[in-house]
Amino acid sequence: MGIFRSVLLALFFVDCFALVTLVLLHMSEHATLGGAFGAGMSATVFGRDVTKDPKKLLIGALGTAFFVLGILLVIL
Repeated sequence: MGIFRSVLLALFFVDCFALVTLVLLHMSEHATLGGAFGAGMSATVFGRDVTKDPKKLLIGALGTAFFVLGILLVIL
């Protein structure tokens, strides 16, 4: 059972690093002064299109993996 927990823990740390990196890269696109006041949102009334921004989908998948791995680590 110890090796399984070690593998889960390693996956958890890799997922954490990837999630933090991806969120920071995603946020840097709107970090300018114009982004603070919503300048880039005039063309996207209903938000971003996921097909044009696959980072949003990847952030959701990494976030789900984060919670699942966290729950598995607590149980084991």
